[in-house]
Amino acid sequence: MLAALGLASAEEQAYRLLVAGGVAAVDDLLPEAGLARAELAAALAGLVGRGLATAQPPPAGDGPVRFAAAPPAIALAGLLRSRHDDLRAAELAIAALAETYRSASAGRTAADVIEVITDVDAVRHRFAQLQEAAREEVLSLVVPHLSVVPHRENVAGDECLRRGVRYRAIIDRRVLDPPGVIDDVVASAAAGQEIRVVDRVPVKAVIVDREVAMLPLRHNQHTAAASVLIHPSGLLDAMLAFHDVLWERGYPLLAGSGGSPAEIDEIDGRILALLLSGLTDQAVAGKLGLSLRTVQRRIHQLMARAGVGTRVQLGWHAARKGWA
Repeated sequence: MLAALGLASAEEQAYRLLVAGGVAAVDDLLPEAGLARAELAAALAGLVGRGLATAQPPPAGDGPVRFAAAPPAIALAGLLRSRHDDLRAAELAIAALAETYRSASAGRTAADVIEVITDVDAVRHRFAQLQEAAREEVLSLVVPHLSVVPHRENVAGDECLRRGVRYRAIIDRRVLDPPGVIDDVVASAAAGQEIRVVDRVPVKAVIVDREVAMLPLRHNQHTAAASVLIHPSGLLDAMLAFHDVLWERGYPLLAGSGGSPAEIDEIDGRILALLLSGLTDQAVAGKLGLSLRTVQRRIHQLMARAGVGTRVQLGWHAARKGWA
């Protein structure tokens, strides 16, 4: 927890023991420290150097040196204030660099607008880096069979959502085909991601804060690592316009799935969401692990509950009531 203030794990452990136990020598702390004696001694020396502890020599010059913790409210507050100052300075430096970057971009060539990355590890690193730098919004176009950074391995994306960054994903309907994907989609929606489905997404891409886009380098090679980064340019404007048009055409998947408990249950909500996304009854049954008869029976029950006679009417009613 105190690593954010620059303390090593051993230093934090030693400081906590001193705070809880009072004045103590190295050997007094060893049983609870879980550290080697040399490591604990080094940690205590580090605390003294940081002003988080004081070393007290033996009164008569005989015996071990004893250590006492500095008051946390004073000592740690000072470290925290120093870190705040460092972060503020870094923030101002980044802003200055960004302004320099923008000023220099006016005279850029095509080579400056488009950055090519071919190494798979470099692509994964940059993909994570883009999301970690996101301030407001991440837009994505998702195609089937992603392999460079599969959905479940996108840790940076999960962290972005927790920070409050808006995620809007447009997925190709075929993405829903593999087993278990529906559960992943439900989890993503529950975490706050907005998801829409279209018949076909022609290219995978991610666009961060409408300032930079990442997409495949080669035509129709969505599983290959080679990628391009597109910086502010007419090409990026075209990518943004394409995403916005596709977003308007997409069907919101699981946007309100589940409805209120008094209306429909979770299974009915998922059936409706998948059905309205264009899947057949058989496909819905397969993805939810239900029989075709069960799915059709539930659909008929929903139609009766909505007081409608056709599935088109059911879709309108479901959208109006927030069932799916």
